Amino acid sequence: MAVKNSKLFLRVKSSIPWALRHLALSLAVVCALGVLVFLVWFPWPFLEISGGWSLLWLIFGVDVVCGPALTLLLLHPGKLRKALLVDIALISLIQISALVYGVYSLHQARPVALVFEVDRFRAVSYADIDTSHSATMPDWVKISSFSPPRILGVRAAKDVQEKIESVDASLQGVEPAQRPHWWQEYELSLPQVKARAKPIDRLLALNPGLQTSIQDSALRAAEKPQTNEVSRASELLWIPVVSARAMDWVAFVDPNSGRIRGYVRADGFGV
Repeated sequence: MAVKNSKLFLRVKSSIPWALRHLALSLAVVCALGVLVFLVWFPWPFLEISGGWSLLWLIFGVDVVCGPALTLLLLHPGKLRKALLVDIALISLIQISALVYGVYSLHQARPVALVFEVDRFRAVSYADIDTSHSATMPDWVKISSFSPPRILGVRAAKDVQEKIESVDASLQGVEPAQRPHWWQEYELSLPQVKARAKPIDRLLALNPGLQTSIQDSALRAAEKPQTNEVSRASELLWIPVVSARAMDWVAFVDPNSGRIRGYVRADGFGV
């Protein structure tokens, strides 16, 4: 038994340099992916709002943990060259397949737009978009796009028939914010944004256990105001932010410009 354990120890020890090199390569790939995820596809706080964290952890687990672990268990200098090549090909296939699937899933979950809809902002992912009017879809929404999410609004129905169709689509789970042919420039929705935005005191009342978090986030949001914008946190307004995976975020909105100044995780519906 001691001899067998000693052989196993020596075999694993001989595989460690290979596993460490594999780990370094995997970390480099995931770090490069992280730049794309954190800076382009999911700028804060969309990684949480759109549910990207679970996908990112899946990629990390498979590519940074499982890949090098397989190398540690399967590869060692004592194997024949042909057997080593087969093992390397198998590990590479598993890891690359997992990486491609993970990146594809992240790309589908990435928010393409934050759309003001009636009384809330809705984070719309690529997978959420209604493609029934693909001809009217903006170029920056295309699957090959690397654009960060844009701030938009939803236009009003053009006539009674369109309003009826809109209600029917909503009953089927396709909200106006998910329909690119209903999108309009955010500036056109500013009157509705300002009318629906609520004062900070209301948010504090809805979240008695998050007073410090809300106040600190409001203070950060009030920093660096642009021309004609408020500089006091207490003067900011807020609107709920929702997505297919989250209902517990709000956006701080400037009462003068209507610009989104910041975000905080809090209940904006009193649920």
